[in-house]
Amino acid sequence: MNLTENTDLLGGISPEKFMQEYWQRKPVLIRQAFKNFSLPISIPNLKKLAKQENVESRLVSNFNGEWKLKKGPISRLPKMSENDWTLLVQSVDLHDDNVANLAQLFRFVPDARFDDVMISLASKGGGVGPHFDTYDVFLLQGHGQRRWRISQQKDQTLIPNLPCRILENFQVEEEWVLEPGDMLYLPPQCAHDGIAETEDCVTISFGFRTLSFANMVRGIFEAAADQVSVNSGLGSGVYSEPAIKGFKVSGYYHDKGAKASSHPAALPEKMITDALKAAEKIKFTEDLAVRFLGCWLTEPNQLSVFDFAEEEINIEDLPASTLIKTDRKTRIIYRDKQLFINGEAVTIKLNKLLKQLADNRYITAGEACLSDMETFELLHRWIDDGWLVLA
Repeated sequence: MNLTENTDLLGGISPEKFMQEYWQRKPVLIRQAFKNFSLPISIPNLKKLAKQENVESRLVSNFNGEWKLKKGPISRLPKMSENDWTLLVQSVDLHDDNVANLAQLFRFVPDARFDDVMISLASKGGGVGPHFDTYDVFLLQGHGQRRWRISQQKDQTLIPNLPCRILENFQVEEEWVLEPGDMLYLPPQCAHDGIAETEDCVTISFGFRTLSFANMVRGIFEAAADQVSVNSGLGSGVYSEPAIKGFKVSGYYHDKGAKASSHPAALPEKMITDALKAAEKIKFTEDLAVRFLGCWLTEPNQLSVFDFAEEEINIEDLPASTLIKTDRKTRIIYRDKQLFINGEAVTIKLNKLLKQLADNRYITAGEACLSDMETFELLHRWIDDGWLVLA
C-alpha cells in the first residue's frame, strides 16, 4: 500500500489543530482515514510472529463468561469459528518494515512520545473487556469490523481477581462500528471496549507512552549519580559519557578536634551535615535532564536485536543516490546540539546531516561522503552495528 495515496489521516483536521484541540483532551472518530485500506502484514504472518520467543504476545479469551489470559509465545490459536478470543501482538513495528513505515505517518507527535504498534486479531465477539489506558492511542481498523464503545467516566473501579484489567461499572456514552480504514483516537483515561463484529477482525493500535514524573525524577537522580562518578574518578554508568561539567565532588570528610565518643554506635551529626553540604553543590541542570531523557527515550525495546553488517561497507564506494536509513528498531532524537541514538549520547555535536538523518530517518551516500571525518566514521560504525541500513 502506498502510504501517501488515499490517506486522510486526521479527517481534514490539520496536525496543528489536532494537537491543540484533541490530543490528550477528547476522542475523535475519523472515517476512512485510509481509503481502500489493506493490511501492512498478513494474518498468517501475524500468527507466525506470535509463535516467536522474541515477540511479546498474549491470548485473551472469554469462553462461557470466564476471562483467561495466556502469555506468548502462542503456538496454537483457537479456531476462528470459536467466538470470543483475541490475539494481541506487541511492538509489531520492530519486526515488520511495512508496519514500521505506517507508524511514520504519526510523527506529527514527537518521536519521544511514541511507544509501539500493537496488532490484535480476534474472532467474532473477541475483545479484552471494557478498560482504560494511561496512554494515547490511535485505533485503526485493519480488517473486518469492530464495535467500539467509549466513556469519559471517572469511575475506574476494576473487577477484582481477573487476569485482565476490566472495569466493573462501564457506562457507555458513545459507540461506533469501524470498517477497514476507519480510525479512532482515544486520550488517556478514556474508558473503551472493542468487540469484534466479524471473524478475522484486525485492529492496529498506535500507542504513545506515558511518562510519569516519578520515573523522570528518579532517572535524573541516576544521571546525576553517574556524572558525579565519572567526574570524580569513581567509575562510569549509563549516563556518564560524555561527562558534563559541574559534577565533580572533591575533598574528604574530616573530624579534627572531635570529642571522644561515649556512644560509639551513634552516627556523628557532623558527618550528616557535611554530606548534605557536599550534595548541595550538585545542581540539577537542563543538560542533566536532557542527558537522562535523551538516553532513556531512545533505549531500544528489550526485545530489539540489531543485525550486524555481514561484510564491511564503504560508503564512498556506494552510488551517491543510495539511501542510508535508520533501522526500524533504531530510536533517535536530539535537543539543541546533542544527539541521542539507541540509548547513547553521541559524543560529537549535532550537525545538519545528523539532524536530517534524525528527522527524515534517511540520508544519501552522496550526502554522507560530504560530511566531516568524525560524522563519516560515526555513520560507518552505525552501519556496522546494524543501527543504519542501506536501501
